[in-house]
Amino acid sequence: MSDETTNGAPGGASGAQPAQPQPAAQPGVRLNILAQFTRDLSFENIVAQKGIGGEVSPEIQVQVSLDARKRQADHQYEVICKYRVTSQNSSDQAKLFLCELDYAGVFHIEGVPEEQMHPFLMIECPRMLFPFVRRILSDVTRDGGFPPFNLDPIDFVALYRQEAARRAQSGAERPQGQPLS
Repeated sequence: MSDETTNGAPGGASGAQPAQPQPAAQPGVRLNILAQFTRDLSFENIVAQKGIGGEVSPEIQVQVSLDARKRQADHQYEVICKYRVTSQNSSDQAKLFLCELDYAGVFHIEGVPEEQMHPFLMIECPRMLFPFVRRILSDVTRDGGFPPFNLDPIDFVALYRQEAARRAQSGAERPQGQPLS
């Protein structure tokens, strides 16, 4: 038996070309979720506290705000997603429930240019946390005595653009290259 491999070439001759040196691969984006946790959670069942009479036709409003900060360790960032879900009766505007959730993730991020870090933190990181937030909100509203609230997917790109436009109008836009606080 021979130790030579033929790679399918007839007569035992190797049909492979000598290996060409490959250019060094560009380092890609490296993203790890180190931790995720509920920072704050409150649920107020106003119907149970005050009662409500008549027909109930709920309207739900969702407010989302995002924050990010650099941590002391290299390449680590904390992203905080704040959700405020309010339900009120459409007929008399009586509040039905209020749910507030602050959910955070600690991320290790490498390979993202500094000028792209802020949008990355405000778009990609909340997108990764979203399924967990959705589940928590659903469970809390169900456990609070209401039908589970299934939060619709959020377009974090549009949210980021709206906030950037708002800051540009107020003159509070973060200058390019400025580190996150």
